Amino acid sequence: MVNTALLNGDSVNYEKTGMVSKVLTFSCVDGPGNRLVIFLQGCNYDCITCHNPHTINHCDHCGDCVAHCPTNALTFDDSPSPKVIWNEPLCTQCDKCIDVCPSKSNPKITLYSVQQLLDLTKKHAPFLSGVTVSGGEATLQLPFIIEYFKAIKGTDSLRHLTCFIDSNGSLSEQGWNKVLPYLDGAMIDLKAWQNETHLWLVGRDNHRVLNTISLLTQHNKLHEVRLLYIPNKTDLLTEVDAVSDYLKTLPEHVQIRLNAFQHHGVIGEALTWEKCSKTQMEEFEANLVQRLGRKVITPSIYT
Repeated sequence: MVNTALLNGDSVNYEKTGMVSKVLTFSCVDGPGNRLVIFLQGCNYDCITCHNPHTINHCDHCGDCVAHCPTNALTFDDSPSPKVIWNEPLCTQCDKCIDVCPSKSNPKITLYSVQQLLDLTKKHAPFLSGVTVSGGEATLQLPFIIEYFKAIKGTDSLRHLTCFIDSNGSLSEQGWNKVLPYLDGAMIDLKAWQNETHLWLVGRDNHRVLNTISLLTQHNKLHEVRLLYIPNKTDLLTEVDAVSDYLKTLPEHVQIRLNAFQHHGVIGEALTWEKCSKTQMEEFEANLVQRLGRKVITPSIYT
């Protein structure tokens, strides 16, 4: 039987579960103020430059990681179809399992119910400005997000918290419309301007992303648009006129954030690519700001 509570005519399914890769109880870079950040497992992009590739796929229980765990925190169960079992108390978070995984996945996934996540949120609420659901691509688990956000908005001690989504922008208009009543803001990645470049970089075109930015703008839910600058790879510098003209159409309160491509967490081909230096970023920033006529946010750290 589903445990429900009434919220403005909506019921909250507290037993709804989500696959969580990681939880940060303190973050000041994932939306305004101090935020609880929930990273959900699974992504519909396969970005060449992904710095969290272990969040892309779900574990297929191949077992390649088990023998590499130095603390025996990973084992097979005894069922006819063996599955990798993670014993969290034995885990030292060395991430050796992630390093050896052939499937861009992570065996250290926790299944949270809305109630469990709500309890965690209550625990840290006195120190929080809001919550942010990220990924992977968070919106692949949209029903879980909706129930969690509804639960927050329906709890007296939590409804002051803002509910944000960090997304690649691929969710359909229908999907966004379902979560909009409970959403306070979203951060959207625009990884390339030309559709062909975007398709090459992430495996999907950017039409949905542009539609998402437009829709969220119409509903005053767009908090930030982020651009990834990869020297000699992305088209942002060569298309700076078109990009700046587009960004000019966004409201002044929408933040424009520039991310510099680095090697941290990246695997495969992109490790051979040139990293974006502070000098290169400052050059791109100057080009964009000159045309845009407003300040943008740039990285504070280059690794």
